[in-house]
Amino acid sequence: MEIEKTDRRSQQQDYVLRTVEERGVRLIRLWFTDVLGQHKSVAISPAELEAVFDEGLQFDGSAIDGFSRIQESDVLARPDASTFELLPWSNESEPSGTVFCDITNLDGTPFAGDPRQVLRRNVEKARAAGFEMFCAPEVEFFYFANNDPSSPPQPLDQASYFDLTTADVSSDLRKRTLHMLEALSIPVEYSFHEDSPSQHEIDLQYTDAMTMADSIMTLRLAVKKIAMESGVYATFMPKPLNGVQGSGMHTHLSLFQNDVNAFHDPDAADGLSPTAHSFIAGLLHHAREISAVTNQLINSYKRINEGHEAPRYVSWARNNRSALIRVPIAKLGKPDSTRVEYRALDPACNPYLAFSVLLAAGLRGIEQNLSLPEEATANLYNLTRNEQRDLGVNRLPASLHEALDEMEDSTLMRESLGDHIFEWFLRNKRAEWDHYQQQVTPFELERYLPSW
Repeated sequence: MEIEKTDRRSQQQDYVLRTVEERGVRLIRLWFTDVLGQHKSVAISPAELEAVFDEGLQFDGSAIDGFSRIQESDVLARPDASTFELLPWSNESEPSGTVFCDITNLDGTPFAGDPRQVLRRNVEKARAAGFEMFCAPEVEFFYFANNDPSSPPQPLDQASYFDLTTADVSSDLRKRTLHMLEALSIPVEYSFHEDSPSQHEIDLQYTDAMTMADSIMTLRLAVKKIAMESGVYATFMPKPLNGVQGSGMHTHLSLFQNDVNAFHDPDAADGLSPTAHSFIAGLLHHAREISAVTNQLINSYKRINEGHEAPRYVSWARNNRSALIRVPIAKLGKPDSTRVEYRALDPACNPYLAFSVLLAAGLRGIEQNLSLPEEATANLYNLTRNEQRDLGVNRLPASLHEALDEMEDSTLMRESLGDHIFEWFLRNKRAEWDHYQQQVTPFELERYLPSW
């Protein structure tokens, strides 16, 4: 098996080197992310590419958030040749390419601070159990005329859900983005105007977790780049506007086993296999403790608390959109479309870490054969807190502070992220929360200054 992997990797590298030469590529951008999911890039010339494939590119990891400490700083960026693409926005006279990298220690072992390596480790654990996780996110975002923090964001339109806005700049931006994603080999299933003013959604087609995490990073870059070129601003901030719904990243998940959907059971009344039941139960059981990663910003909880499309309650249902996990109806005659939809994620997450903890929580449910609780058939928003408790329904954390407390006590989170990222993430986010707590907000000034 290891020999096959080595041969396949060698063939992929040969293809990239040949493509670079034939297409006259002048620059190759090596991409990776920090722990919080910020896109990082270093450029090399084609002459260096073969050596970087063989040896990696050494750099100072202490300069990257969440990577190395000063005394153990150097790491290697090792390009994953299977992710190579020609950049469609590069100058035609100077073609450029891009490739995602895994970060390793100098001895070639996986670097514990690399989110991509964290996902790779969790994916390999799933494969050892016989499973492959596939994902399909619904990525929401806003276009604004400005990004000045001193003034409110200005939407580009006042349209709503599925509105046909043929003449406005937003529609053109989205169309150009779809063409860009297609050129980058990222297939899109749907694209449309979302419910809030100037809010849009792009739904990506199902693929494996690692490929999808790479695709989300590329999508966010493409959306922002095209907006910037048009003199406007795109943001994946979960809740940029008051009074309207924020941006989520509802993500459809399924496990496959020997190329068969492990969530489907044609003999079950609900069409769901025991594996699916236990996977959903694992997600529900660990939902509060994984929230700090699936919703990593202070602002993320403004969306969760708003009560529009964002789920507050740890529950599951088939058609109840107040639930955290929804089980969509499978397409007629297509058992492979059996899936679950996790609705808490937002588009500001680090997708490598978010998919890691979702996979780890679901697998834990399967390992422990957890039982699926009763389906939430009522609108949970209309129930009192006592009524929710009687139904055994818990709430997601109401703040990043609460989510971090849950994460800190979680053995699942430490195991799935590894000690390095687990400890750094907690320190970084605790500091962010403490800084936020020291700020006097416009809300406080408007509410309290005149009266007190």
